[in-house]
Amino acid sequence: MTPADTMISVKATQPASRRNDLAVAVVVTLAMVAVNALGGFPGLTDAGGDNDSLLRLVEVRDMLAGQGWFDLHQYRMGVEGGFVMHWSRLVDAPLAAIIFVASALTGSMAVAETIAEVLWPALLFCLALLFTIRAVRSFAGAGAVLPAVVIGAAALHFIGIFSPGALDHHNVQLTLTMASLSLLLEAPVRRWAALLAGLCAALTLAVGMETAPYVATIGVCVSLLFVADPSGERRIAKDFGLGFAGVSALVFLTTIAPSVWGQPQCDAFSTVQFVVAALAGCGLAAVASLDMANSTLGRRLIALGLLALALAAVLVVLFPQCLAAPYASLDPRLKQMWLGHIEEAQSIFRLVFDNPAMVVARFATPLVAIVLMALRFSHGGWRRQDSLVAALLAVAFLVSAWEVRGSTFSIAFAVIPLSAWITKWRQRAETNPSRGSMLRMATAWLISVNAVWSGAAEAASSAFETNAAAKDASADAACHGKASFAALGRMPATTVLAISNLGSPILAFTGHRVFAGPYHRNVAGNLLVFDALLGSASDAKVVVDNHHVGLVALCRGNPESRLFATNAPGGFLAGLMRGSVPDWLEPVAETRGAPLELYRVRPTD
Repeated sequence: MTPADTMISVKATQPASRRNDLAVAVVVTLAMVAVNALGGFPGLTDAGGDNDSLLRLVEVRDMLAGQGWFDLHQYRMGVEGGFVMHWSRLVDAPLAAIIFVASALTGSMAVAETIAEVLWPALLFCLALLFTIRAVRSFAGAGAVLPAVVIGAAALHFIGIFSPGALDHHNVQLTLTMASLSLLLEAPVRRWAALLAGLCAALTLAVGMETAPYVATIGVCVSLLFVADPSGERRIAKDFGLGFAGVSALVFLTTIAPSVWGQPQCDAFSTVQFVVAALAGCGLAAVASLDMANSTLGRRLIALGLLALALAAVLVVLFPQCLAAPYASLDPRLKQMWLGHIEEAQSIFRLVFDNPAMVVARFATPLVAIVLMALRFSHGGWRRQDSLVAALLAVAFLVSAWEVRGSTFSIAFAVIPLSAWITKWRQRAETNPSRGSMLRMATAWLISVNAVWSGAAEAASSAFETNAAAKDASADAACHGKASFAALGRMPATTVLAISNLGSPILAFTGHRVFAGPYHRNVAGNLLVFDALLGSASDAKVVVDNHHVGLVALCRGNPESRLFATNAPGGFLAGLMRGSVPDWLEPVAETRGAPLELYRVRPTD
């Protein structure tokens, strides 16, 4: 049986269905934007601690102000001279284009930025929902489109990366990964789908290394499907490989400065990723194209096995440093005082004790989806689309168990089998409208919606939340709101000493510079802040004098402030929180009692 024979319906590839799916995605997106508009777009005035989106906006502003395309320095963060960010210009470019055009039309940079903060996440939400619907249509047929729209939109909204103001790259990565999956599901009956799938896989890897496990999984699936069914998968494997290698080369040439082509970077797209992608993509395309390499099962296995060995040899011999854990070389103090307290970087085993409500909200629907795929496998009739969906879902679940941020992908992938499950019970309820079938259908709907699990978990956990905890959370949120930085923004530009959680908001909402920011490459700046805030007031004074600090900012309700005070009760920051102000500082009167308190460094004689 060929892959085309195993597809649920050829209708999934017809232009009419694509237009209908696009129309539905657009309508749902417009409804989401309207709801946010009625609420006043709160995410635009209170980032809620989304440091990455704020710094992305700063990075785009810098580029529009003339900073070079290849220059990824963040000059206003870190020690003097700043540090090089690991982000990609592939995300900066469309944001800059939107702001540039909008500012030309409106005459206001502030209005243009607001337009970009609303339009960009909405556009990505629309595309992510569209590709989710397309994937579900290919996986379970046209009857599953309604569940895909409902639980797909609910899931994408729940994960929170498409809200107005969300300029971080994770929404781009999820959209591209879902696009690659959707296109591969359609590839047997759509000529250019595999080539486009390879293109999307290369782009999502270029945007950030977080998606490397999913890109690798997609590549392995394409290869194994070709091994199992060469007649049906040969063209798909060849086109995917060419698209993946070609776009990787294009990204390397256009986003990496020639002066650093020889400098491998493990945390960003560089010569490492380019060499591996080019070898993997071209190698797969060659094996799929040459009869001498694919005419028999044994030859296909040998050829692809040799390709895998070549890839492994390249990594081991040329780039062994990239085989280590992502943060293996990070300073121990940063691991203890920063990385170990980033909630999205925690494992499921730690969250079970620290935040069980998050475990339920983030892992329930993916786990149900995995069980559904296991049942499908046990019942027989396994299809190529089952292999693609199951592999990505399983890998995403494993990644999320290691770091909860991976649940962004597992929740999205889970929509596909969950939609098929709901469709099955809807069809049974229609053919046999009994109370039992209706109850099972309703149960399937409820179990498949993340908000149901999240609401139940939050309701249970709120019973144990104290008023003090609620008060602290409120204060923390205020320290990330734009209004809290108004007083700081009116002061002459200087260097501000503050915790890392305040770094990006200070850069986005004021003209000042900071030392600390929650980024693993900013080692020197973050350690300098550790020395100042965890050390004595005298230690802090040395940092202030040596680095020309003009202001100290304090947010009492921020978890990072409490962490520092707990770990160094005799330190400078803990003293400030107790009201012990050294004589070389003076409180800024207008911020006394405000969520963000400021202290001015007294001039020395």
